[in-house]
Amino acid sequence: MATYKLLLFLAIFLMVSPALSLPLKRGFYQQTCPSAEAIVRSSVKAALTADPGAAAALIRLHFHDCFVRGCDASILLDSTPSNKAEKDSMGNKGVQGFQVIDEAKAKIEVQCPNAVSCSDILAFAARDSVTLARGLYYDVPSGRRDGRISSMAEVTMNLPDAFFNVTQLKENFARKGLSLEEMVTLSGAHSIGDSHCSSFSKRLYSFNKTFAQDPSMDPSYASLLKTKCPMQLKTRSTSPDPLVPFDPVTPNRLDNNYYKNLKSSRGLLASDQVLWNSVITRKLVKENVNHPRTWAAKFAAAMVHMGSIDVLTGKEGDIRKNCRVLN
Repeated sequence: MATYKLLLFLAIFLMVSPALSLPLKRGFYQQTCPSAEAIVRSSVKAALTADPGAAAALIRLHFHDCFVRGCDASILLDSTPSNKAEKDSMGNKGVQGFQVIDEAKAKIEVQCPNAVSCSDILAFAARDSVTLARGLYYDVPSGRRDGRISSMAEVTMNLPDAFFNVTQLKENFARKGLSLEEMVTLSGAHSIGDSHCSSFSKRLYSFNKTFAQDPSMDPSYASLLKTKCPMQLKTRSTSPDPLVPFDPVTPNRLDNNYYKNLKSSRGLLASDQVLWNSVITRKLVKENVNHPRTWAAKFAAAMVHMGSIDVLTGKEGDIRKNCRVLN
C-alpha cells in the first residue's frame, strides 16, 4: 500500500506542469480557513446521499469551468440583462451542481468571510466527488481566485464536441496544456453520469451517407439505445430529450468500466468510441482496461493538472461573496 501511495504521489508530481501549478499550493487555507475543505466535503456528501448522480455533475462542472477561461469559476456566474453567461450556452446543456457549490460557499462565508474562492470550492467539490464515487483521494493545490468575465459565446469554441475525432480531441486538450494520455485518462470520467439523447442519436439514425447507424456501435447496444431515444428526437426540437447513462452497469461508480465498454463497441458518444477505434489511442485504452489501479492514479493526477489551467492567483480576480454574481 505504501508503495502504491508513493507511485500515486510521483505520478501527480511528474504530470503536473510546474508553470501551471506553481501559484497553487496544498494547505493554502490552513491559516485563513482550516475548515474549508471539510465544509465542502460535507456538502458534497449530502448531495450524493440525495442523488448519487451529483458526483458526475460536479466533476463535469469543474471540467467545463476549466476549459473556458481556465479554472476561475466563470461557469458559476449568472447571466445579467447585459451579458449572457457561460452557463446559458447550449454547450453547457444539462450541467448541474450549482446548488452544491452555493451551499458550501454560504457555510464557508459564515465561518471565514471573504477568504475562500468559488473556484477552489469547485475544485474541492470535484475531488470529493471522485473520492465518494470510489475513485482515489488526492490533494488539491489551492489559491485560485475568481474571474470577472463569463461569456456564453466562448463556450462551444473551447469545449470538446461529442462528435470530435481523436485528432480534434488531441488538439482541443493540447490547447489547454493537457497531453494525449491525459485526454484519454480524463475521458474515463464518462464512467459515471449520463448524456442527453441529442448528443448521440445521430449515431443511431443518420450517421453518414453510407450507414444510417454507426457501424462501430455494437448492434444490440444500438437497439437498446433506440428504445431510450426514439427517432423523432432527431428532428423535433420540441420533443423530450431523455438522459441515458454512459455506463449502464456501474453508472455511479468511477471505475475503468468505461474503457471496457469502448473495447466492446459500447461507447455512448462518438467521441468516446473513437478512443478505441483509433490506432492513436487504442493502446492507452487497452492499458486502462488491464490496469484499473494505474488508471485511477493517472486520473487523480490528471485532475490536479486540469485544475491548474490558466488559474488566477495573488491579486488577480476576486474572492466572490456569492458565486453567482460579481462583487
